[in-house]
Amino acid sequence: MSKVLVIGAGGVGSVAVHKMAMNADIFPDITLASRRKFKCDAIAESVLERTGVTIKTAEVDADHIDATAALIRSIGATHVVNLALPYQDLTIMEACLSTGAHYLDTANYEPRDEAKFEYHWQWAYHDRFKDAGLMALLGSGFDPGVTSVFTTWLRKHHFDRIDTLDILDCNGGDHGQHFATNFNPEINIREVTAVARHWENGDWVETPPMAVKQSFDFEAVGPKNMYLMYHEEIESLKTHLPEIKRIRFWMTFGDAYIQHLTVLQNVGMTRIDPVIYEGKEIIPLQFLKAVLPEPSSLGETTKGKTNIGVIATGLGKDGKEKTLYLYNICDHEDAYAETGNQAVSYTTGVPAMIGAAMMVTGTWAGDGVFNVEQMDPDPFMDMLNKHGLPWQVKELDAPLDF
Repeated sequence: MSKVLVIGAGGVGSVAVHKMAMNADIFPDITLASRRKFKCDAIAESVLERTGVTIKTAEVDADHIDATAALIRSIGATHVVNLALPYQDLTIMEACLSTGAHYLDTANYEPRDEAKFEYHWQWAYHDRFKDAGLMALLGSGFDPGVTSVFTTWLRKHHFDRIDTLDILDCNGGDHGQHFATNFNPEINIREVTAVARHWENGDWVETPPMAVKQSFDFEAVGPKNMYLMYHEEIESLKTHLPEIKRIRFWMTFGDAYIQHLTVLQNVGMTRIDPVIYEGKEIIPLQFLKAVLPEPSSLGETTKGKTNIGVIATGLGKDGKEKTLYLYNICDHEDAYAETGNQAVSYTTGVPAMIGAAMMVTGTWAGDGVFNVEQMDPDPFMDMLNKHGLPWQVKELDAPLDF
């Protein structure tokens, strides 16, 4: 019998354990752990109220390998779902190796002192996981995650060759705050303020942060400005699908968000290097995180929808050039009604549950470290339709003109 340990009690962790509890035949034994156990207990109460399922809770500091390993051993976890901070990926992977547990996460490792989003640190663990007979599945969120599965599904069923790929992430929700982030503020702002990179003709092309903007009319949301950014699935997709000549990632932001962020950058509040304040070292971005609204608190007030998908152009299996758009639309209010969390958490937490289900059932299996696009997309796509993230695909008249 599988025993799953979920580490991380934010919005994504909350969604994941709610959805696991709704699939008790796959997940009969669930433990939720974080540095602050009271947050786990509150989520467990919600899970019991909404599903009638009791999950266990625990306290752990996932910065420490020994403490994490001790918890894994104490509960006999067979699988660890890492929904904590990306800084903790490597310590949790080490703890899994020392205890013989399989591993899953939704975001790649990054060092605390540099906003550097690369997979090489985790890919370096491949041989150790392979030798231990363990599986590590990386990036089983929405982006990365579902968007990569979307890509491989299109490649399997509709294309003989994909030439260009655009990943479009639109959050059309309104939470009523002057400025807030829909997931961890520290991680969100580090991503947004990083140099933009996309893959083109075998090389990286860099542009200043938020310098390239386009407008796109998203179904169920409307026209939105979206900005070219770097996101880690570009690295894994160009590695595992090297035929793709150009891969770009776009994310929407409102004018108010951009204005607030610009001011915060200009006054130094997005810095990740330490400064001295009243004789103590503090990280400005971590202080900013402490005063911004907690993302998990936004669910009750957020209205609107998300629309996230991929646009692929290439040679179709019918021998003709074509452009296909595969996407999901998620409603913030529906997500909150089901799990008590807004759609940004929902669209990451549900794929984390599905990825874990793929591993627990043996549907996806292998010894070593893998990204989701290396697996058969069909069973994952089927579960998306059944568990709250239905998708649709349509053919566009022409490729994107930008």
